[in-house]
Amino acid sequence: MEVYFLLVLVVTMMLALGSGFPVAFALPGSAIFTIGAAALFGYVLQGDSGAFFAQDGPVQWLTAGVTNFRGVYWEVERDTLIAIPLFIFMGIMLQRSKIAEDLLVTMAQLFGPIPGGLGISVVFVGALLAATTGIVGATVVAMGLISLPAMLRNNYSKPLATGTIAASGTLGQIIPPSIVLIILADQLASAVDQASTARKAEYKAATGEISMPSAFDVTSTSAGDMFLGAFVPGLLLVALYMIAILVFALLRPKLAPAVHYDGSFDRKFWGRVLLTLVPPLALIFLVLGSIIAGVATVNQAGAIGAVGATMMAGYRLAQGQRFAFAPAILGIVSLIAIFVIKATLSTNVQNIQSSSDALGVTLASIAVVGLLIAIGWSGWRTLKTEDTLRGVMIETAKTTSLVFIILLGAAMLTAAFRAFGGEELVRDFLQGLPGGFWTQFFIVMAVIFVLGFFLDFIEIAVVVVPIVAPILLADPAANVTAVWLGVMIGLNIQTSFLTPPFGFALFYLRGVAPASVRTVQMYKGVIAFICLQLAALFIVAVYPPLVNYLPTRLSLTSDTAPPASSPPLQACIEKYVAEQMSERGAEIKKAIAEAKGLDYAIVPKKLRGDLEGSISKAEAVFPALEAIAAAKKTREAAVPDYKPVHAEVRVLLRRIHRFEDEAKKLEVKIRRFRGTEAAKAALVSEAATLKSEADALRAEIPADWDARHKAYLKLVKAEDKARQIYRRTVDQAYQPILEVVAVIDAAPELAKFEAELRGLKAEISGLEKKAAVDRLADVRKRIGSVAGARDIRRKITGARRALRARKSDPEKAAKLLDEAVALFEADMGWRKTAAATLAPKLRAYEAAIRDTIGLRSQPRLPVEQALYVASCRSDHTDISLNF
Repeated sequence: MEVYFLLVLVVTMMLALGSGFPVAFALPGSAIFTIGAAALFGYVLQGDSGAFFAQDGPVQWLTAGVTNFRGVYWEVERDTLIAIPLFIFMGIMLQRSKIAEDLLVTMAQLFGPIPGGLGISVVFVGALLAATTGIVGATVVAMGLISLPAMLRNNYSKPLATGTIAASGTLGQIIPPSIVLIILADQLASAVDQASTARKAEYKAATGEISMPSAFDVTSTSAGDMFLGAFVPGLLLVALYMIAILVFALLRPKLAPAVHYDGSFDRKFWGRVLLTLVPPLALIFLVLGSIIAGVATVNQAGAIGAVGATMMAGYRLAQGQRFAFAPAILGIVSLIAIFVIKATLSTNVQNIQSSSDALGVTLASIAVVGLLIAIGWSGWRTLKTEDTLRGVMIETAKTTSLVFIILLGAAMLTAAFRAFGGEELVRDFLQGLPGGFWTQFFIVMAVIFVLGFFLDFIEIAVVVVPIVAPILLADPAANVTAVWLGVMIGLNIQTSFLTPPFGFALFYLRGVAPASVRTVQMYKGVIAFICLQLAALFIVAVYPPLVNYLPTRLSLTSDTAPPASSPPLQACIEKYVAEQMSERGAEIKKAIAEAKGLDYAIVPKKLRGDLEGSISKAEAVFPALEAIAAAKKTREAAVPDYKPVHAEVRVLLRRIHRFEDEAKKLEVKIRRFRGTEAAKAALVSEAATLKSEADALRAEIPADWDARHKAYLKLVKAEDKARQIYRRTVDQAYQPILEVVAVIDAAPELAKFEAELRGLKAEISGLEKKAAVDRLADVRKRIGSVAGARDIRRKITGARRALRARKSDPEKAAKLLDEAVALFEADMGWRKTAAATLAPKLRAYEAAIRDTIGLRSQPRLPVEQALYVASCRSDHTDISLNF
């Protein structure tokens, strides 16, 4: 019966949406109606209001949506959606300030002489507006009012003109900053948690191990990662649009003619071009650049964008007036001053220790006040000029409220969908399809594409993504990243603005297009651009690094980059080292041989043993790499025979686990059942049927599966063991070198204690017991921070204990302090000698092996190696055989 109520839920939602009922009420209304109907029928027919739910009862599911929404969005750490009102404010402010009109007119004059130039200028401006406003309706309307008449006047093909404008207006959905990407990032964050849980459960069921290696976990995402991931695909789409228009114009010049500018391309014209282009480009650089550089979070970048848009509107709305550019100039000068002051002087208010520090704080305060005056001045102008600021604030509040109400409604709808077992139904359907992940992915993308004909992007993002994303992300066969999946869905959702009959970009354009442009011509015009969007979708699907590279690169090169020893990086690091050893093996072996031939007689015995052992380990790195290669080759040779059987068995096991889980849920329901005996007997029969189906499936597992599985696991463990041996070997080969060099380099620091150590015995003899103990504790603490001074510290600790004992022993303390001085003299002797003779050669050896043998030990990857690892990790790797 759950399936019938699931069908009622979907039909009710579609009817409500199709009838024009507001989305914000259609989604929760459908959920409440269906849950209520199921509870009523369950109580009437079987005497139990929870009889027709997959689990729990109506009260739990009615509150689940709101509870989940509150639990997710009211967490302090979950601040992704704060960026939405900021970017909406930025977009509406720029749209109201008529920046779009200036761009369209100027770019049309600049690109006009090129074949198809007006169309190319529309795409170019659409991309700029996408990266600043991101509001589809405003962009399409502005381009429809300004560019469409010019294109029609110059005999452009009506389908081409309308298709170009509609498609260019939708670029704001994929080119960051984009509200769609923020919503998708938020939805995918929850999906990643669910997918990670499912993958860990599958790993435990397949291997019997409690913990899953972090390298096998699902890669999460954030709004910043989504912005970075969508950046290149967005530019790819712009390039496809431009190339298509140019090719069409060259093939059919009469339908997209060149339009020559009546004026001259003089200094005045180029000045106007710069004045029109530079502010939006500067704003894009500040917003996206701050995210890419890791300077600002997405929320902070949104605030930067909102302030920048206000300042741009401040001078644009006052165009032609005296001092029109004064606030903008003041703001720019103040920003430059802040950067210069921060780079040259200290601006820490809590640490003013000199006149230079005071000067830096004073100048920085003046610059900040200047910036605040510029922002306030611009805000005052936008408020007083046509009441722009008030209108922008109202529109921002309306749009933000709409988004959040839809999110709340979607949370309730998703809860209702799960209440009737919809999530399990979708998962079983997708996982039962032949062809694995890519068949599932194709079906999901096809469904999203078809839904785009009828639903808005927000509805698809908040209703469909929470259901299908955990299933796709949990699949270890493709092991896709959440960023890639989000961008793929974003590209697909973008088509919803163009696909009739409910393509909103077409509605916006129809509202401003002249009567001479028929609706059929608009539909005809967008078909080519929908095909281009699907082509971009295909390109990104077959080449994931277009999405994954930038986020991965930023994570590995930022100040918060993980250490080189991070488990998920090891496979790529080992691949890099193997390549370097293949290319530079002779050079590295020579460096090892030279280090082995050095005279370490002056080094203390323990350190000398560590050094000699590290060099032996360095020699062992080469055979360790060969062992990894051999183990990997052996394992890969077994894959062709093992993989088909593994795939077949995993499908059977998933179905078995599903039947067993359903049987367990029914058993719980039977224990709690309060309905009629006949209904209870039906549940008992259903549970028995599920168990028998599970047993029948278990009989289909090949008889030799356990033997094959154990044999393959043995090969996997052999490769893992080879990798662990390699990692221990390189750690032991590199760390002692660093330790010895650090000890030698610490000689000047240790030398500072000479007078203090020599006079310490006489000093404490004249002190009281407590004062002497405290004095020794102070020296012990300070000298203990010097590299290699452990033995000296130990002697001082012994002297302190001798004095601190119940029966104080000053003679023993004095003897230990004499021994500490002797150790100090010996230490300083060998350190000074080593600093002149041994240290330079050890440093040269360390530099020679740093980016290979020592790479794992670095606190973070150097830039060259980070870029290699980012490229290596940008593609998707099949890890299904580990499950």
